[in-house]
Amino acid sequence: MHSEDYMRLAMEEAKKGEGFTNPNPMVGAVIVKDGRILNKDYHHRYGEYHAERNAILNCKEDMKGAELYVTLEPCCHYGKTPPCTEIIIESGIQKVYIGSMDPNPLVAGKGAEILKQQGIEVETGICEEACLSLNKVFFHYIRHKTPYVVMKYAMTADGKIATRTGASKWITGEAARKRVHESRHKYMGIMAGVGTVLADDPSLTCRLEGMKSPIRIICDTNLRTPLTAEIVKTAKDVPVILATAVKDEEAIRPYTERGCRVLQIPLEKDHIDLQILMKKLGGLGIDSILLEGGAMLNYSALQSGIVQALDMYIAPKLFGGIGAKTPVAGEGVELPKDAFSLHRPRIEQIGEDILVEWEVESCLQES
Repeated sequence: MHSEDYMRLAMEEAKKGEGFTNPNPMVGAVIVKDGRILNKDYHHRYGEYHAERNAILNCKEDMKGAELYVTLEPCCHYGKTPPCTEIIIESGIQKVYIGSMDPNPLVAGKGAEILKQQGIEVETGICEEACLSLNKVFFHYIRHKTPYVVMKYAMTADGKIATRTGASKWITGEAARKRVHESRHKYMGIMAGVGTVLADDPSLTCRLEGMKSPIRIICDTNLRTPLTAEIVKTAKDVPVILATAVKDEEAIRPYTERGCRVLQIPLEKDHIDLQILMKKLGGLGIDSILLEGGAMLNYSALQSGIVQALDMYIAPKLFGGIGAKTPVAGEGVELPKDAFSLHRPRIEQIGEDILVEWEVESCLQES
């Protein structure tokens, strides 16, 4: 096997931590000696040991002279766990292959340099593009201190998210809906508007066994969420954040008494300022959001520049109807040249439906 093969194994290990490590990155590690894999492991959960430490501690064989393949530069600082550079040096490993460097100012090349100073050979950039893609949420969050936002919607082949009567269940099939619940596990938060709450009374949870539910974030400028809404009734079980411009403490108290967290956000025109909301959510440690908004919130999010990616599910159906709802409403752009630009599509068939994953131009500008 070549170094790229071992790094791909490390990436497969890293993916096992998806949804559990946020706001830390997903990291995998593989220990190899004389062409034989001694052990492999990954970062299991936020606050627990990192991949390198897990792989080394659980290795039952002599690692002197071995090689370590790790998807992200080893940390070199004390946080919730000791630095990984420390245990790598103690293990007797003689060479470390790194997939991508860590942009965290606490690391940012220092980890690799410490290993070199201790006589350990370091080679970087192994499967770098794939390793960078693996942790695009982490890289965005560590650089900007705001969540990585993925707008998601399901539509028919003629671009409708509901019929002319407003009916929308179900547009996509069971396999695509399962993928959405996997995304709810993957990202730390899920965001919707109060209009969705009033229309559908959703729970916005992940209903897959063994997976976690996201923090539920409701954009509710005038605090119209009913106290009887499902998200309010379950706020003590699954966290809820209500983002509002309302400042009246008496109006807010019934929500906080039921376990909701209320963030007071200033207005931008006639709705809450989404950029300020992102900064506040980032300050709370929320590194990523799945935006399952209605057409108006989707437009506001795009217009404010907070969206980094788009998950578009397309069903093999046609609704028709000039009054049928589309995924993005609002005022819209005046000319084609003013359109929100999408790049680098990745297309996958899920059951009878198609998922197209896009990057939004603002994400490319930020990087």
